Amino acid sequence: GRAGRAGQVRQARNRTDRMAFVSEIKLFNKWSFSEVQVSDIALQDYMAAAAPNEVYVPHTAGRYQMKRFRKAKCPLVERLVCSMMFHGRNAGKKLMAVRIVKHALEIIHILTDQNPMQVLVNAVSNAGPREDSTRVGSAGIVRRQAVDVSPFRRVNQAIYLISIGAREASFRNIKTIAECLADEVINASKGSSNSYAIKKKDELERVAKANR
Repeated sequence: GRAGRAGQVRQARNRTDRMAFVSEIKLFNKWSFSEVQVSDIALQDYMAAAAPNEVYVPHTAGRYQMKRFRKAKCPLVERLVCSMMFHGRNAGKKLMAVRIVKHALEIIHILTDQNPMQVLVNAVSNAGPREDSTRVGSAGIVRRQAVDVSPFRRVNQAIYLISIGAREASFRNIKTIAECLADEVINASKGSSNSYAIKKKDELERVAKANR
């Protein structure tokens, strides 16, 4: 009858709605990847922040250290999570690190009213040094030589500096590490020198400029 057909139509519509809801993958079922843009062209291949690398939880248990550039495919948030679990007592506590990053993203959203994924991408784009100095020397005479930094190393160093800045800020401090991480990421995304990562980057670039 007509009622039966209407019921079928309703069921089909519900199913398509559910499919549409499921088809978009959001981090922690909350933050969308679709509008995240990497503004720096050089870093686009090395920041897995948009499609094919969308995840619900930054815990993929992927084998990213097997080959040289494999970790470029690791979701950016997961790389931040992995870099948070350093200093012996925190080693291997990935669920704790995931929880810290989850809270930090919430705080970033509250403070900036933006998609925290985008704020993180901007922070990583800003925090990696573009020029560094290496040691060139033979027979005891060592001088520094300025070199350009590859995009992959810029991403790696930015993540490293951001997590160190957060760790140092929260150590012996009443602020939780999630709050410190959120502050660090927000400041780095603005390019503000209150961020540890930006300070370090400026310092490295200044030394490199002096050694050209």
